[in-house]
Amino acid sequence: MATVGDLSAGQLVMRNDVAAGPSGGVAGANKLWLPLWSGEVIHAYDQYNIFENIITNKSLTGGFSWEFPVTGTVTLNAAWEAGQELVGGDSSSTTFKVNLDKRPMAAHFECDNVDSLVTQWDYRSELARQAGQTLANNRDKQIAVSILAACAVDPLNSDPRGSLNFPAPVEVSDNAASAVDEGAALKILKAIEDYFVFMQENDYPTNNVYCVVTPKVFQTIRGLGITRATNETNAFVKNPVFGGVAEAGNLGSPLTMGMNNLNDSLEYMGCRIIKSNHLPLTDLSSAAIGAAKYNLVCNTIKLHGMIFQPEAIAGLSLMGMKVDTVQDVRRNTQFTVASMLKGTGILRPELCQALVGYTNGVFTDNAPTRVELDAALGNNYNTWETEYAVTA
Repeated sequence: MATVGDLSAGQLVMRNDVAAGPSGGVAGANKLWLPLWSGEVIHAYDQYNIFENIITNKSLTGGFSWEFPVTGTVTLNAAWEAGQELVGGDSSSTTFKVNLDKRPMAAHFECDNVDSLVTQWDYRSELARQAGQTLANNRDKQIAVSILAACAVDPLNSDPRGSLNFPAPVEVSDNAASAVDEGAALKILKAIEDYFVFMQENDYPTNNVYCVVTPKVFQTIRGLGITRATNETNAFVKNPVFGGVAEAGNLGSPLTMGMNNLNDSLEYMGCRIIKSNHLPLTDLSSAAIGAAKYNLVCNTIKLHGMIFQPEAIAGLSLMGMKVDTVQDVRRNTQFTVASMLKGTGILRPELCQALVGYTNGVFTDNAPTRVELDAALGNNYNTWETEYAVTA
């Protein structure tokens, strides 16, 4: 039988000294052993995941794809003449097909059998939490990339829903999101207002609108109107916009509240502004987060945020999460793998809009286009264009 390789003494806690475990050694209650249940990992995944609850999700019990129905259009005859035959319009039944990714994602860890025997939750629960968080973080990144891809997709040549208008990206700054200022924050709020106008003018829904930004951008929006320097004009008569002030429309909450958790949000004119550490800001072609279509080149667009609605993106899951734990008697360890098979697809890109920064050679100044965003995202983006198609 082939060996799988030795582990050095420093790689696993208490490999050399069991007494290095919980205070009090291995007597009494410290002898208890609790098995590692998949519920620990699933709970952590649900706790740390942000995007999956705000897109359209479907769970498969078998198969590889899910088809979302697309209705045709109704034809109007404004003056129906006698003897004129009505042909029923273009109401043919078509679908958008979303597939699972080809391979699952997995988080894994190994711990000494002695760890399992003496540490209880001190050690193993932390590893379970990290496994769930690792999967949640990676899934968030995949969904964020899919939203960005939807911000670049062009209209279909023969869309059964008729001719649709897609919102172009909005330039909110000349700088990256890490250098956001109040001017950029105000432009983001203006972009939200314009987004609602665009939706209404095109008879698109406006029920559940989200604007996801980086934590830095979120904090700048939250702090709009707070005095930052003593030499500003009228510095000491400024009023916080999101400070829960009645004169400012009761936006936000009093500044005694930090709003420093990642699940905190702001409401502005019907749009929920949320924050995430997982916006695609780097070149993912050299740091894969899944199938090739997720690994886009995102470091040149200076992404500040994205406005979208849940109906825009579909997420698939095959039978939820699977957690396996096996004992390796040759290594005297417990090896645990948490895996899940997911998929993501674009349904309604007309509901998505990117908030970007100007980069010479990437975007037209003050007038970025979807074509320019498409080109900036690299060759892997072409898969999204191919997958966004109707199936008869």
